[in-house]
Amino acid sequence: MTSSDERSPKLRRRLFWLAALLVVLFAAYSGGWFYLADRLKTEADQAVAKLGSKGIAAGCANLAVSGYPMSFTVSCDNIAYEDDARKVAASTGSFNAVAGLTGPLSPVADLRGPLRMMAPGMPPLWIDWDRLQANVKVWWPLPRSVSVQAEGLNGQTDPQDDADPMQLFSAGKAAGQLQPAGQDINYVGSFGDLEINADAIDGRVLPALDGSGDVTLKNGVALIPAPPKSLRGQSIEIAKLDLSSGTARIIVSGPVSVDAEGLVNGDLTIKLKDPKAVASILAGAIPEHKSEIEQGFAALSMLGKEPSMPLKIVKGKASLGFIPLGKIKPLE
Repeated sequence: MTSSDERSPKLRRRLFWLAALLVVLFAAYSGGWFYLADRLKTEADQAVAKLGSKGIAAGCANLAVSGYPMSFTVSCDNIAYEDDARKVAASTGSFNAVAGLTGPLSPVADLRGPLRMMAPGMPPLWIDWDRLQANVKVWWPLPRSVSVQAEGLNGQTDPQDDADPMQLFSAGKAAGQLQPAGQDINYVGSFGDLEINADAIDGRVLPALDGSGDVTLKNGVALIPAPPKSLRGQSIEIAKLDLSSGTARIIVSGPVSVDAEGLVNGDLTIKLKDPKAVASILAGAIPEHKSEIEQGFAALSMLGKEPSMPLKIVKGKASLGFIPLGKIKPLE
């Protein structure tokens, strides 16, 4: 018997055991996939029933799990939530989330509009978009990050009677990411081509804006299981808030808080680029202080094209250096 004849049975046995191992692994994977699919549906039904026992109607219509064997896809025709006791309601279009084999802990979700929502202290809203995608990096006990990207955003009021809706805003694009930072929650985001309807801000006129921000909500992790009913008592740290329109640019940093009476307090630093262009925008937005703004920024322009100065907000009264900017109404 030759050496090649001796190797043939060994090779066949190895191939057999390899094939058997692959079958066992595939069977285990299949069992796990279908177990998770069934568990997800069960958990969703239990969550809806639990909310229902509290008088809250919620649901993911026609919930389906698919994608076997290459992915795990969860979809439903629409999402709805209604809490009559708190007078809060929201609904959206179809939802589709996919977790692939190469990234099982990083599902990507697509959500179709419109988002219709109601909450105390605000008019019913209708927000729509051309494309909205979310990505979650799953971890325990909190996700490592949650990011959202949207294109073609627009918002308007959603009257419950025969009144005409009022356009509120539109934006070419927007993106944001939330992630834990110790006991705080950090937000990094940006937007482009934001246009705010003057009628939505008491006739104040603003040009199209681009912006980005890096903001931390203090003690934000503790607020997740029990969301606050009010902004009062909350505080943030602005690492950078950047707003621009044409050559005008404002960069803000510093802490802001809301006291027990709803009054805003802040100790901020403002950096300006092209003060004359910034003054023109502010004069249109705050016409009651147009003359003071123009005079103050004329003096600022003598300090160069990129001056820096403090923005103080004390009990809702805001001033940029020696320039009064008006009063911020108490927040709820």
